[in-house]
Amino acid sequence: MNRGPLTRGGSIAAGALSLLLLAACGGQTTGSASEGSDGAAAEGYPVTVETLYGDVTVEDEPANVVATGWSDAETALALGVQPVGVADWQGYGGMGVGPWAADLLDEEPVEVGTMEPNLEAIASLEPDVILDTRSDNSQERYDLLSPVAPVVGPPPGVEVTYGTTWQQQTRQVAQVLGEKEKAEEVIKDLEDRFARISEDNPEFADTTIAVGAYYDGQYGAYVPGDSRVDLLQDLGFQYKSEITEMADGAFYVDLSSEMVEVLDADLTVIFPIGGTAEFLHEDPVLQSIPSAEDGRLIILDDTELANAFSSGSSLGTSYALDGIVPLIQEALKG
Repeated sequence: MNRGPLTRGGSIAAGALSLLLLAACGGQTTGSASEGSDGAAAEGYPVTVETLYGDVTVEDEPANVVATGWSDAETALALGVQPVGVADWQGYGGMGVGPWAADLLDEEPVEVGTMEPNLEAIASLEPDVILDTRSDNSQERYDLLSPVAPVVGPPPGVEVTYGTTWQQQTRQVAQVLGEKEKAEEVIKDLEDRFARISEDNPEFADTTIAVGAYYDGQYGAYVPGDSRVDLLQDLGFQYKSEITEMADGAFYVDLSSEMVEVLDADLTVIFPIGGTAEFLHEDPVLQSIPSAEDGRLIILDDTELANAFSSGSSLGTSYALDGIVPLIQEALKG
C-alpha cells in the first residue's frame, strides 16, 4: 500500500513481548562481525546518532542491518549496504523493495512487518541495528523495537508523521553504517538533478500543486512533509496551505466527497491505491474540480510510477522524476 500508514503504532504490549524475545535470543548485543579479534571496534565506531527519542549509540560497524522504516531498506542499498530484514511497506513482495532497488540485493531479505513489526522475525536475524528513520514518530514504536537492538529513528525536528526527508533519511542511515561520504554523493547527485529540472522548467515556480490519493472508496490529500509533496516542491512548485491546516500534523488527511474540491490547484496529481485508475477518470466528483476540467489533472495510471513517487528514497525519487516530469510538462501546456 503506497498511501502510507494512517494510524500510529499498534497497541502491542512491548515490554513483556520484548523481554520474551530477548530471553530467547540470549539478550541484546550490539557488536558485529566487523569487530577485530582483539575486540576493537571498526574505525569510526562507536557512533552516536541523534534521534527524536534521544541519542542512540552503536558500538561497532553493523553486520546485520534490519530496515523497518518506510524506504530505509532502499536507502541502505543506495549506500551499498545489504539489509537482512526489510519492511515491505508498499507491498512489492519478493525482495520487498521497488524494482529500482531490487537488483542491488544479493539475496532475498526477510520481511519483518510494517505498522506492527514482527519482533520474532527481527530478533531471529540478530540485528546489530534497526533502521526506523521514517515512521509514525511514536515513542510506543521505539519502545517496542529498542530492546531487540539499537534503533535509529527519525532525526530531531521531524514533526509530520512519516515526514523524514530523503536527505535526512540518507544522512541518518549513513551515520550508523559508516557511509557519510557516499551519502553526500547520493544527495548532491539528486539535488543537482532537481536543480537542473527546475532551471529547465521555470514555469514550475509559483505554480500551485495538490497531491491526492483514492483508497478504499475515499479520497485524501497529502501535505508538505510527505515525500510526494516534497518531490514536487523541490521542483519549484508551491503547495496550497488550506490542506496543510486540515492535516493538523499528519502527512495525509481524508476528504469527504464534499471536500474533494480542495484538491484543485494549478496542477493536481492523484493516484489510486490498491485498485486501477479507471474510476478516477470517470468519477464526476473528481472530474468536476477546475483543474480536471482544464486538463491540469494528472492521474498516475502506472502503478510502478505511483510507487516510485511514493517511495521517498533517493533511488525511487530519481526513478519517479523520469516518469512524472514529462507528465507535468504536458499538463501545464494546457
